Amino acid sequence: MAASSRASNFTLEKAQRLLISAEKTFVDQNPTSKAQHKLASEVLPGGNTRSILHTNPFPICMDRGEGHKLVDVDGHEYLDLVGEMTAGLYGHTNPIIRDTIISTVTKTGLNLGATTRTESLFAEAIRQRITSIEQLRFCNSGTEANLHALSIARGVTGKSKIIVFKGGYHGGVLTFAHGIAENNVDKGDWIIGTYNDVEGTRKLISENKDTVAAVLVEGMQGAGGCIPGTAEFLHMIQNETNANGMVFILDEIITSRLAPGGLQSVIRSPYDGAALKPDMTTLGKWIAGGMTIGAFGGRKDLLAAYDPRPASDSSKKKVQISHSGTFNNNTLAMNVGLAALGRVFTPEACLELNSMGDWFRQGLQERCHGTKMTVTGLGAVCNIHFTSGIDKAGITSGDDLVTESNGVESILKDLFWYHAIRHGYWMARRGMLCLILGTSKAELQGFLDVVEDFVREHRDLLE
Repeated sequence: MAASSRASNFTLEKAQRLLISAEKTFVDQNPTSKAQHKLASEVLPGGNTRSILHTNPFPICMDRGEGHKLVDVDGHEYLDLVGEMTAGLYGHTNPIIRDTIISTVTKTGLNLGATTRTESLFAEAIRQRITSIEQLRFCNSGTEANLHALSIARGVTGKSKIIVFKGGYHGGVLTFAHGIAENNVDKGDWIIGTYNDVEGTRKLISENKDTVAAVLVEGMQGAGGCIPGTAEFLHMIQNETNANGMVFILDEIITSRLAPGGLQSVIRSPYDGAALKPDMTTLGKWIAGGMTIGAFGGRKDLLAAYDPRPASDSSKKKVQISHSGTFNNNTLAMNVGLAALGRVFTPEACLELNSMGDWFRQGLQERCHGTKMTVTGLGAVCNIHFTSGIDKAGITSGDDLVTESNGVESILKDLFWYHAIRHGYWMARRGMLCLILGTSKAELQGFLDVVEDFVREHRDLLE
């Protein structure tokens, strides 16, 4: 056996031993979570009703949250770096959000079964932020927002196929993590491209112009690893969809919190410096303080498909789509959303949080330099990865992050998660970090120190 092969096997064996030890420590320190998981498994398949939250050997069970901290059922306290996968931007007990909920319940009431003034005020607040949105409608989640946006595109174009991208996540039934339509509706209607592949995507659009209704894309792939889209890639999609009679749908469910006007406002054309202006934009739960909500909006002529009023003789609609939903305009989401945008996540607060996120990500990158550990992301949302032989600047799609499921890199990811949890930092097993309002630089510095300790302790495995 070659020396390099023997060394590789030794490294893998060492990593496996460390993982077994870390898992044992985890089990020993979380007996109540283990017991709760056993109870939950009697009534929920695998003790779970939200797949992303399951972790082996069992998930941590949280007892409560306060501000930007969490406490689990075994009494361990954590700095929350999950941030509900970006939806929990405001933390767990923001006083303005809390007071608005109480005021709504006591003064307005729930589920009035009628329109209210607040929904139009909230819609206007969103429109003032994201200027490509001329009109919008509310729904219950980001998943619904994307489904309704696709309904518009298919209705107005008369075409059925949609171009999406490997690694894309547009909701529970719109998942393309492995380059196939996973858990999706309309499985035959997807054409799947490679994210940030400018010429390949241009060709897909051109070759399928007679059957494709829309291109649906994230400005930064969230579940796909926080991989930013290049300005050249996203502006090419905008230009080519316009030229070929398709609808450009920008999924900003995650990325709209990265700049006051959404990520689209800061992705400038490499040719004329113009911001992106998608035909339609989809938004998610952070806009209403983490309440159950989604929104889809864009050009007024496209949103006219959802106008329930009878068409006048002079303006007959080509398409009319019914859009019902008990909670589309529920009073909690409408009132909390208006307060959240107007009084909490102001443009100034948005800039401050994302500036701190840039500082945090740079600190992570410095501590990972020269190792298999690397970081991608924008502003206050990022992802830690463990890769092998990848030029860090060359991570442009999920293809650049593929590792063996039982290899050293995969084990390092799990080892790091156990390391972070043990030191009081709550993070997603997949490495995603989403900063919450109120988190301080001093607290983030503590996490940077934990990363530095991990790198020092496992330098031989990371190099």
